Amino acid sequence: VQLQASGGGVVQPGGSLRVTCAPSGKVSRIDDMAWYRQAPGKQRELVAGITSGGRTNYADFVQGRFTISRDNAKNTVYLQMNSLKAEDTAVYYCNAQVLYYMDDGSPVATNAWGQGTLVTVSS
Repeated sequence: VQLQASGGGVVQPGGSLRVTCAPSGKVSRIDDMAWYRQAPGKQRELVAGITSGGRTNYADFVQGRFTISRDNAKNTVYLQMNSLKAEDTAVYYCNAQVLYYMDDGSPVATNAWGQGTLVTVSS
């Protein structure tokens, strides 16, 4: 099972964008979900996280501008990004604690990552 991220693109400073992430296959349960980002030449950093119960946490640099949410029925996590700045330019990766079952019925618990979606903030 892999995570599929989508919704990235080019946006002007001050604009908004929403990125989405969902698993590519059937999963039994998803616990904590999160968004990370990695800008050119920098390390990957946590942007926001959300528990299965909806508790959220944010990095200081996006507090008040970004909102993470999830739809448990669709196993999907969203990141709504408002008031975007040039320094928000990065590849955004989703991450989730996933439980699924193999064809033989054996359970697999894994820390899954998406392939990343590029967000460019530029005028």
